[in-house]
Amino acid sequence: MYVVINRVPVAPDWREQFEERFRKRAGQVELQPGFVRMEVMRPDSADTPYLVQTAWRDRAAFDAWLKSDDFKTAHANPLPREAFAGEGRIEMFEVIIDARAAGA
Repeated sequence: MYVVINRVPVAPDWREQFEERFRKRAGQVELQPGFVRMEVMRPDSADTPYLVQTAWRDRAAFDAWLKSDDFKTAHANPLPREAFAGEGRIEMFEVIIDARAAGA
């Protein structure tokens, strides 16, 4: 499995709009071949960025999504620069261990 984490520092006054964009997102990443899951995580403190984590079957599935029309649609019309409290950061990982609770 391949996991991509986008760290997004959102300005306090823009948090509600940022979250709403994900609730009503234009793209349909769930329909993309190789997509496993997406999690959008709200930080507990104002100085911590939001985390947007997607999991993919493999790197090739993620790369294919980057080239898709869905990706272009999902990232069209971004929030204005003042909505962000700094630069974001993208981290990519190959999962080597995946432990889960029994029955999960």
